[in-house]
Amino acid sequence: MGNAVLSTAVDGLLEPLSRCLDAESAKRVIEFRIEPAAQARVDYLAEKANEGTLDDDERSEYEAFIDAADVIAILKLKARRQLECNGS
Repeated sequence: MGNAVLSTAVDGLLEPLSRCLDAESAKRVIEFRIEPAAQARVDYLAEKANEGTLDDDERSEYEAFIDAADVIAILKLKARRQLECNGS
């Protein structure tokens, strides 16, 4: 499945969820940041990916991080839109 198709599918799944967010929850989603230890692991895997030295397990882990980051980015965008629509 291509990234655009996956992104559209995830977008459709998250739309109803984003409408459940009150202003405070939407702000907390927008402010969410990955834990430093997890970010360090992502950075390490990204460096190995750029060097072409990821093993199969690391590649799976890195792809999972990327997929999760995509979901988080879409949810953050939807939270921002929710706040804008509600005038918060």
